[in-house]
Amino acid sequence: MLASLSVAASIPSPPISSFQVGPLTIHFYALCILTGIVVAAFLTNRRLTARGAEPWVVIDICLIAVPLAIIGARIFHVVTHWGFYFGEGKDIWAIFRIWEGGIAIFGALIGGAIGAWLGCKWTGIRFWTFADALAPGLLLAQALGRFGNWFNQELYGLPTNLPWGLEIAYPNPAWPAGLPEGTLFHPTFLYEVIWNSLGVLFLLWAGKRFTLQWGRLFALYLIWYGAGRIVWESIRIDPSEVFFGLRTNVWAAIFGVAVGIVIFFVQKRRHPGLEPSPYQPGREGNRSGNVQSQNTDEFVDVSAPPTSELAADTATSAVASK
Repeated sequence: MLASLSVAASIPSPPISSFQVGPLTIHFYALCILTGIVVAAFLTNRRLTARGAEPWVVIDICLIAVPLAIIGARIFHVVTHWGFYFGEGKDIWAIFRIWEGGIAIFGALIGGAIGAWLGCKWTGIRFWTFADALAPGLLLAQALGRFGNWFNQELYGLPTNLPWGLEIAYPNPAWPAGLPEGTLFHPTFLYEVIWNSLGVLFLLWAGKRFTLQWGRLFALYLIWYGAGRIVWESIRIDPSEVFFGLRTNVWAAIFGVAVGIVIFFVQKRRHPGLEPSPYQPGREGNRSGNVQSQNTDEFVDVSAPPTSELAADTATSAVASK
């Protein structure tokens, strides 16, 4: 009776993970990731524009950052699941079939950071300004992307009798050997969705309350996400390389937390004041209106700029007219 009650109260998995549109197969996993990217772009644009950046400059940065993030995510997955692709009887060409699944967020962060740095050099936006503007949207994108694991019935956790246990179709290629049909599992995708969603609210609040700039808000993102990922990754049962008793992604999460702490305190010491502009020196570009650098969460219309900004604009105009 207890088992039937658990199943009745469990979380069912979707019956399908894809659908056909003519000759194309559309995967819900891909739609979840694309939705996250779009939402993150809109939120980042809003925050960058509030800082005084040109509207939709985020698109120019994303043109470089997103492809490199996907490449980095795939490379990280392959490296941490080496036995899936290399060895006797393995199909090495499978490393290129990314549509079959297999991307890692930590690889995406590395590749995306490189792409964002290049995009910021191209557009003139300060890298840390972009990182801070991106942080809440990135965490929200990760929350939306995790629903893709639900549709794919993958990356779930240990067996559980809790009412919110996750149902997985049986048989399933990822079904743990020895467990009977009807076993429920921890919905690690849902845990991460909830944790990331709370993190979005926390970052928006902390960024506004403490005026976190110069990369310190992005540092909080690394700490928040990494801390949660250490827990969720520790209860997952999908195959993974293990070093010194910990899964590779646990080590990556620990490293992310450490990097976040270092960035936060180093940047706080190096830049105790506020960012003078979202643009690199000499790359201000054409902007309409004025902004208040302290505000990163709302659009601001300041009709009378500070004297220092007015003097700087006047000097720039004088030099340009010569």
